[in-house]
Amino acid sequence: MGFPENLRNLRQQAGLTQPELAKAIGVSNGMISFWENGVYQPTASNIIKIARYFHITSDELLSDDDDNI
Repeated sequence: MGFPENLRNLRQQAGLTQPELAKAIGVSNGMISFWENGVYQPTASNIIKIARYFHITSDELLSDDDDNI
């Protein structure tokens, strides 16, 4: 796994839609889809926002280790 899969898993585990997460962290609705599909990578500031929202570290969010998320 990597960032796209980690983000999708976290969002789904929290029971959030893409638009709900986008609103919560202050990005456009489509950006969550782009990130989850690996089209774009988030900026450092957006990585921090996502990690804080889910109460995890940015390292956990970006990890390729299946055991972290």
